[in-house]
Amino acid sequence: MSSPVAAVRSALRKYLMVPKLIRLSRSAPKDRPLAWDRYWAGIAATGPRGEVLWDSGNDHELLGYLDALQRHLDPGLPVVDIGCGHGSFTRGLAAFFPQAIGVDVSDHAVARARRESAGMENVSYVVRDMTAPGAGHGLAGPTDANVFIRGVLHVLEPADQAALVGNLRDLVGTRGTVFLAETNFQGDPVDYVTHLGATIRDIPAPLERAIRELPMPGHFGPSECGRVMPPEAWELLEDGPVTIETNRMTDVAGESLIPGYFAVLRARH
Repeated sequence: MSSPVAAVRSALRKYLMVPKLIRLSRSAPKDRPLAWDRYWAGIAATGPRGEVLWDSGNDHELLGYLDALQRHLDPGLPVVDIGCGHGSFTRGLAAFFPQAIGVDVSDHAVARARRESAGMENVSYVVRDMTAPGAGHGLAGPTDANVFIRGVLHVLEPADQAALVGNLRDLVGTRGTVFLAETNFQGDPVDYVTHLGATIRDIPAPLERAIRELPMPGHFGPSECGRVMPPEAWELLEDGPVTIETNRMTDVAGESLIPGYFAVLRARH
């Protein structure tokens, strides 16, 4: 058990972080598509020790999802990776489905994804805001599709979450299935950034960039999933805790791992 003095020091450190976070986050554009496109426009390097906060640079996390994907997703259907960024998960998914389609709201993200996926015949990318009306129509052509979402819903406002899920119904049709994995860190923004290695003196560069340029993230767990994908509209096939792997920014391995939540769902008709 920590001493009262240690508890006071910890509380003080947390208190002193607040104005720093407020100051950094003021520069983030309020327009969500603009924020994401500016972010990706400024990224010079992806992969291990790159500039993208949530990019671990390996396929370890995706391989951890593989059993659930193979249990529930139809391997004969294409898979659509919503919020694909630079396409790291899209490329990994292409090994298990006939076609992998990455979708992102940012032109610069999709341009980078196309460059990094050059030569992969069953991988393609589309620029599209999946919260826009009708965004799911025709995305995978005339067929139903599986959907993979990793780290998107927890950065959306509830109205945008509902709009996205509405478009997913059009995309999956009667045969497709949704797999989602989201950050579910149970703490406030200060707890979150300190978990990822931020201190009063220093914030790792990928984390500071995200604070400066992107919407403040929330969390997404069973209650949020039940609200946006209610049981009368979606059948929950499987869910549970997962670990979201980020860019390792410090020498403490645990600081790159975030508690998360996964769910596999199928639309009811």
